[in-house]
Amino acid sequence: MRIELPSTMRAMVLEKPTHPLVLKTLPLPVPSSQQVLIKVIACGICRTDLHIIDGELTQPKLPLIPGHEIVGIVVKKGDEVTRLKEGDLVGVPWLAYTCGECKYCKRNQENLCERALFTGYTIDGGYAEYTVAYQQYCFLLSSSYANPSGSPLLCAGLIGYRSYSMIDTHAENIGIYGFGAAAHILIQIAIYQGKKIFAFTREGDIKAQRFALKLRAYWAGDSTQAPPEKLDAAIIFAPVGKLVPKALHDIDKGGIVVCGGIHMSNIPSFPYELLWGERIVRSVANLTRKDAEALLQIAPKVPVKTEIQIFYLHQANEALNSLRAGTVHGAAVLQISDMQAKHF
Repeated sequence: MRIELPSTMRAMVLEKPTHPLVLKTLPLPVPSSQQVLIKVIACGICRTDLHIIDGELTQPKLPLIPGHEIVGIVVKKGDEVTRLKEGDLVGVPWLAYTCGECKYCKRNQENLCERALFTGYTIDGGYAEYTVAYQQYCFLLSSSYANPSGSPLLCAGLIGYRSYSMIDTHAENIGIYGFGAAAHILIQIAIYQGKKIFAFTREGDIKAQRFALKLRAYWAGDSTQAPPEKLDAAIIFAPVGKLVPKALHDIDKGGIVVCGGIHMSNIPSFPYELLWGERIVRSVANLTRKDAEALLQIAPKVPVKTEIQIFYLHQANEALNSLRAGTVHGAAVLQISDMQAKHF
């Protein structure tokens, strides 16, 4: 049984960077021939949303509905949609569209596509009761993840997993700098695969350190401390440039430092000796659909369990402020609807 669709929806809208979001009533979006209309169950709140709202990412569509960790149900589809049907439980990530024709797409680097669109940045996202998404960039979800607890997988999980995939599989000691939404997902996968995780938090954040140890980190301390053993690799999720030379100091020869954020403060100069010894520094940009497929395959095997703090749509500004202040441990999630597939 199909539900009757409304003509309008509520959404939290960014009208101007550095200003709070505004709760508005908008017309229901209409899917194009290759898109589906999705009733949003939940949308995770990501640090990238803060970078957009705070004006650090400078090219958003305005006005904009943010949000790119979307879990929802397909309620209508465009005329040319063949891979999804009404009633499907889907996840929608940051990568919303790629051209398939530029040099990056042709060499399997769609995450670098010159004409890419991004959910909640260059097209509207999931801080709303409904959204539209291109069928090829939606991922079928099992019922265990088609709820608020599954939404952090759609970005925090994906970027964490892509960052982790940059590390040599033989690496055993892995440092994670910034223990938030991405880290608390990634640590579960890494430990499942036999890695030792060293968790670095901001100074004085004893709660986050305890959280990391609860998730079976081998060691937890603040980012000014040295780990008790040399690291084989480091992943930096905190958007703090000074952590790059710190991580280089902490890793062993031949190690890699992976910067997993879309924005970071300036990296200070550092002596060449920190890089010498064939150490590597690299960034991670966006994600690919293969990343999503791989993560959604391994997550149930672990099984990955997210720790979330629930907010409701009208509380989006409160949730963003909590993330900005560093008081969210795990992931903040907007719960939009408790709707399940059985309604169809």
